[in-house]
Amino acid sequence: MNSKFSEFVFSAHDGFNEPAMREAFSHAVPIKTIVIHCLDPRVTEIPAAVARFLGDETYPGEVLTDESGSRVGSTTTLATVAVAAGRAVDAVRSVSVLQHLFGIETIVVVHHSHCGATSYSAEGFVEAFRHEHGTDISHAYDPESLCIADFEASLNYDVALLRKSPGVPGNASILGLFYNTDTGELTEVVRDEGTYEGK
Repeated sequence: MNSKFSEFVFSAHDGFNEPAMREAFSHAVPIKTIVIHCLDPRVTEIPAAVARFLGDETYPGEVLTDESGSRVGSTTTLATVAVAAGRAVDAVRSVSVLQHLFGIETIVVVHHSHCGATSYSAEGFVEAFRHEHGTDISHAYDPESLCIADFEASLNYDVALLRKSPGVPGNASILGLFYNTDTGELTEVVRDEGTYEGK
């Protein structure tokens, strides 16, 4: 298919070699850690806090350019996935894609204090959708992923959800961290070390 944007699509170029392109991506952007966190504008510093927590001095890294000024890579080893409440259900596909392109060693899920997802219940969320939009979403999502009633429970749930997913590498370590919005403190709540077994 030829469109006006084909020149920007790697796979649309003549002689495209998928294995070679995948290898090139893995070297151009050396991502090894994914941070899943809330899109709340009050906590935009979570990725930097996680980088410090992990001792990663490359974040945010630098964008690398070639002789013509085209952006061809980055030095960062940490990628971010910002989703509502930092819930893993919204990030699983991104983890799979980043694993395919870069190879992932660590996945970090961060939930934060005073999150909007603590201001409602799963039942209230479903009922409001039914009332306001005439839509029953009760079977669209697991109720445990809709809100946060207990941070230890939500982090344990999300780490387990990631571990069970066939799209998450079995060798990746998965951490669940709580972020204090006011102090910037991170607390480790759960850690699931990766293993090649079972995946």
